Amino acid sequence: MYSYTVAKAASEKEFEKVCRLIESHFKGISKDRILEDVDGSSIQIYHKGKASITVFNDYEVDAVYVDSEIELNDII
Repeated sequence: MYSYTVAKAASEKEFEKVCRLIESHFKGISKDRILEDVDGSSIQIYHKGKASITVFNDYEVDAVYVDSEIELNDII
């Protein structure tokens, strides 16, 4: 599992930017509906084969970060 901190503060703009980067880099990637928490946090889950990429805009942690089963060093 790979973990990447994208922003050290929750940000809808950074969350959307990372999602666009992932979607443009991986052709044919599938995604679930965005999950939204009562505090405004968002989670987007992508699937590439059997691997998953999860993008978080977390207001409780106050960060935008990615947990991935695929290495994303060239993207993020």
